[in-house]
Amino acid sequence: MIQVYNKLLAALGAKHWWPADTPFEVVVGAVLTQQTKWENVEKAILNLKKHGLMEPEPLSKAGLQEIEAHIRCTGFYRQKAKRVKNISTFFFENPRILEKPADELRKTFLSLDGIGEETADSIVLYAADKPRFVIDAYTKKICRCLGIEGDYMKLQSVFEASIPEDVPLYKEFHALIVEYGKQFCGKKRCDECILIENGK
Repeated sequence: MIQVYNKLLAALGAKHWWPADTPFEVVVGAVLTQQTKWENVEKAILNLKKHGLMEPEPLSKAGLQEIEAHIRCTGFYRQKAKRVKNISTFFFENPRILEKPADELRKTFLSLDGIGEETADSIVLYAADKPRFVIDAYTKKICRCLGIEGDYMKLQSVFEASIPEDVPLYKEFHALIVEYGKQFCGKKRCDECILIENGK
């Protein structure tokens, strides 16, 4: 997999992902980005910031209708408003939660409503700065093209076993996969793929 990383880095350059001012902003973004484009998440986060709601306490105490109005652009806004409110309440009540070990964090986040494996691992990696490789739809697609099959945990173990356990590397690799996926996989530019031949 390190060869794949090197090819992506050479082709795309460093992405320095995830763009956020605070760990909590990463958390909110991870929830809002479900089933929508990042551009919409940026708009929603800006709305929340303008109204002083990008901290656990004020966001946890805000009304659902107010939150819905600010995040409407992300789609599924009623569902997401409940999830954002719930997770902000959790962070307000557990201000030092991100200090927990990665495995404990992951298990805790997965127990919260609306938090799946990808979102939980995104929070662990990008908000808590702990090593858990994030597997998204583009990662699954690229793995299939490389002949690597498996569920979320199997693919995660493939990545984590084949590259150094390094948080900045995990962050950059995932960001590069997402960017490459948007530019090539999402636009079905398969004939231009730089990863297939000797991709492993």
